[in-house]
Amino acid sequence: MRTTRTSMVILAIAVAATAAGAWIGWQMRDPQPATPSPVAASSGEGRDHWRATYDPLHFKPAIDTATDAQCLACHREVLDDTVRETSPAGVRAAASKAWYQQLSTYQGAQETFHRRHLLTPMARELMNLRCNTCHQGHDPREEAPGSSATSTPQATTDFTLRKQVDVETTCLKCHGQMNTAIMGLPAPWPESKAVFGDSCLTCHAAIRTRRHQVTYLNAAAIEAAGQQNADTCYGCHGGRAWYGMSYPYPRHAWADMPADLPDWAKNRPTQSEARFQLPASARP
Repeated sequence: MRTTRTSMVILAIAVAATAAGAWIGWQMRDPQPATPSPVAASSGEGRDHWRATYDPLHFKPAIDTATDAQCLACHREVLDDTVRETSPAGVRAAASKAWYQQLSTYQGAQETFHRRHLLTPMARELMNLRCNTCHQGHDPREEAPGSSATSTPQATTDFTLRKQVDVETTCLKCHGQMNTAIMGLPAPWPESKAVFGDSCLTCHAAIRTRRHQVTYLNAAAIEAAGQQNADTCYGCHGGRAWYGMSYPYPRHAWADMPADLPDWAKNRPTQSEARFQLPASARP
């Protein structure tokens, strides 16, 4: 009799534990409404970590319309952090120049990664970057496309393995090498710029004149700044290269564009990605 009662108690405990586990799992996976985001609504304070991690803002389609305010509700530290005044090796930031400070267009002290792209004077003048310009969502479970039947497929261009962005479609745009061979330069720009009067517009006043017409750039400001200082152009076209390859920019048609198509351009797109295209009312 006692054995039967013990067995019943153990069974009841097992059933209760299973039910509790199922309820907790359901709570963790229960989707939240994408608008307004619960993360933004609570300013990220006191929220359950797993609910925040799997918030719809981190996935398609909500990430496409996410605002900076929604993202920064939980990720504010990317703008609040500052560089160290002195490195672990004892080098003072104020007494040295970082790689991105080598060109004349960067003014001011050293800054952190996200601040350089969002808050510095040059970023505010020439760029119109948003959090989801680069961040198009990722799989927080493994940060790997195609890791499960319900995860982002491997064919995606939203992010790459162990990275939260797709560097080939975002970072490379402004941090690739200048393709001197295609451009027909006699040498890399720092060595040949004197031949062209240290001005990109010596050629580009008439060649590939339809440029920078995308939502993440301020085209008019770039054109005006480029007329004053070629480093404005070179900074994003080889001067601050992170990679050893070049970005294959779309070849938009321009006035008096030659009819002959060069071999290197035969597989180039003729329009920018759809998500970066300006609305028709804003196009020149």
